[in-house]
Amino acid sequence: MFNNPYIQNYNNQSNIDRINTQMAELEKLKQQLQQPVQQPTNLTQNFQIAPTNREIIKYANSMDEVQREMVVGDTPYFSKDMSVVWIKNTKGEIKTYELCELVAKDEKDILIENLQVQINEMRKEIDNAKSNNSNDVEPIKNEKSTSISANKSTSKK
Repeated sequence: MFNNPYIQNYNNQSNIDRINTQMAELEKLKQQLQQPVQQPTNLTQNFQIAPTNREIIKYANSMDEVQREMVVGDTPYFSKDMSVVWIKNTKGEIKTYELCELVAKDEKDILIENLQVQINEMRKEIDNAKSNNSNDVEPIKNEKSTSISANKSTSKK
């Protein structure tokens, strides 16, 4: 049984398959090593941070506080209630602006405003008509007419 040639062929075939597999793996490794290795290039990034006042909202109570502050560029200063803004430039010049809130209106709000304006106009017209009528009609006074004589003569028979 040990000298059976079929068993030797079978054992040799498995050895050959194993060797062929190892050779294929070595070929793959050889190809990978022959490819140029791409190393990441070293990047040097230099950032120069410029002074900016854009990220910060500055508050002031009066123009005197704005005048005392030193600025690098155009800088806005807001009042606490956001009703006034002072813009100071590098020369020290200050411009003052008043702020008001603009509320976005939808169609219904616009319609309501238009109707309110019409109602106010009609009220003014009614008031004007009443004042014109009161001027046209003078109150009746208890005066005696000059065309009628005050002496009445009665005749008795």
